[in-house]
Amino acid sequence: MKKVILAAIIFFTAVTTNAQKKKDWSKVDLANRAGDHIMLQLSSDRWTGAPDSINNRFKGLSRGLNLYIMLDKPFKGNPRLSAAFGIGVSTSSMFFKNTNVDVKSTASRLPFTNLDSSNRFKKYKLAIAYLEVPIELRFCADPENDKKSIKAALGVKVGTLLNVHTKGKTLQDKSGRTLNAYTEKESSKRYFNGTRLSLTARVGYGNFSLFGSYQVNNLLKDGVGPEIKPFQIGICLSGL
Repeated sequence: MKKVILAAIIFFTAVTTNAQKKKDWSKVDLANRAGDHIMLQLSSDRWTGAPDSINNRFKGLSRGLNLYIMLDKPFKGNPRLSAAFGIGVSTSSMFFKNTNVDVKSTASRLPFTNLDSSNRFKKYKLAIAYLEVPIELRFCADPENDKKSIKAALGVKVGTLLNVHTKGKTLQDKSGRTLNAYTEKESSKRYFNGTRLSLTARVGYGNFSLFGSYQVNNLLKDGVGPEIKPFQIGICLSGL
């Protein structure tokens, strides 16, 4: 993830430096500029800082879905550059195999329990949702025709925790035989930090881009578990 952000910084620096070529920007018509007012992001989610006892329990593709409404303000001196801010919701679903993440526990540390030799759910996830305020510094190579232009952005997101819950489907025994085809959901924010700060980067063309997001502070509160810092890498649809 750090390499993705570094690559975006290098790219952003290069294209913004190139943007300094002299041009009469007063004649630029931005009437049809979309400005990436809506951003929909689909991501592959991972955790850094988690021990192998947790990382080895992930199953399949953990994923996220983010939706933001943005206000974009081009710079008067150079409309290739703009500042944007907005509000939206970010969600992450981390899928586990033969594991119980007991968010409703009263223990001092959040339990991640190995259930290889016990009854467990066939499908099991930890879902987390945040209300976020994203801020971006953007570059668009052709602001008059941004739907056919190279774009880049660097930014930060500040979020507040909305919900944490686990969801298990289809209870099985240790041999994989179905015991009960029901769904269990447990919800508690007790172990999780209420505020999230993330660094973001995007690079793309037209309405599509690749994005990365890295949480700077820990997912869990101090002393209740490992220093986990989630990150997302995925595809962003914008320009609407």
